[in-house]
Order: sequence, then C-alpha cells, then structure tokens
Amino acid sequence: MDNKYYILILLVSVFVSAVSQIILKTAANRTYESAIKEYLNFRVIFSYGLFFLSTILTMIALKKVPLSMQPILESTSYIYVSVMGYFLLKERFSKRKLLGLALILLGIFVYSINMA
Repeated sequence: MDNKYYILILLVSVFVSAVSQIILKTAANRTYESAIKEYLNFRVIFSYGLFFLSTILTMIALKKVPLSMQPILESTSYIYVSVMGYFLLKERFSKRKLLGLALILLGIFVYSINMA
C-alpha cells in the first residue's frame, strides 16, 4: 500500500477517536441512578471500544506514516470535535476557539507545504 493510504488510515483513526469523545460527552451530560450505571452503560462502553479501534488503526498507520507527521494529523481531532460539538451538542464557537482552530489549520497547511 502507498503511504497515502496509511495517512488516510491515520485520519480515519483520529476521526473515530473524535466521534468517541462526542459520545462520551453526551454520556457525561446524562443523569444516572448510580455510579455503576454511569460507567457501565452502552454509550461509555461503545466509546471505549471506538477508542480501542482508533488505537489499532493508529498503530497500523504508523508503520508507514513518518512520526514527524503524526502530531500534525492528530491535531485535526480538535477540528472534528469542535465541528461535531457545534452541530450535535449545540456548542457555540467563541472568538478564542475560532482563533485556535484557525491556527491549527494554518499549522497543518504550513506543514503540508514543507512536506511537498
């Protein structure tokens, strides 16, 4: 497989992790009858299963993706979580959050120019 496929696998891994974070956040916003039900419910268990899948995908991707590229691609999770939080959780974008996301995008852009 070409390195581009491994980069795509890493991006999918980051996206899966972001989805897991959103599901965990929705689980945390609920009220539970007991502490056991707070941690042993479908949403939490499913989220940790997604985290496990994300870890496996990351390990597969890092066989071919340069380690110097991994933190840059991993930073896309901030974008995924922010966008999903906006649409799914009705969270608002503050000026600081928008500035932070713009800086992340700028960093990814600058890094991708240097890699070309």
